[in-house]
Amino acid sequence: MNRWFLVGIIVACNASGDLMNTLGMRRYGRVEDLAPRGLARLVRALARNGFVVGGVIAMAIAFFSLLALLSVASVSFAVPATAGSCLVETLLAKIILKEEVHWRRWLGAVVVSCGVALLALS
Repeated sequence: MNRWFLVGIIVACNASGDLMNTLGMRRYGRVEDLAPRGLARLVRALARNGFVVGGVIAMAIAFFSLLALLSVASVSFAVPATAGSCLVETLLAKIILKEEVHWRRWLGAVVVSCGVALLALS
């Protein structure tokens, strides 16, 4: 399988997984009770939260795609290449979550993306 195809799957699934987990946790509300009973209630509630379940599935797909990528590419390529999700997640946070994204965060995401582009040249 093409390594850039796997990178694309990882980036898309990481970004969508983080987005869905954020939406699910915003729907759930603040987590304040970390005692065993509170954690059990949290797990039960999140297991019924479609956004969180979808986010976990997307992150699982990203994880297994990373394993597949590591079987055909070096870790020095795989891990930096998947950092491309940084720019995608920043864009989704701005557009879908309506977050305030300061110019320094945009600059950081662009710098990371430039590093990913440099990997493409190798």
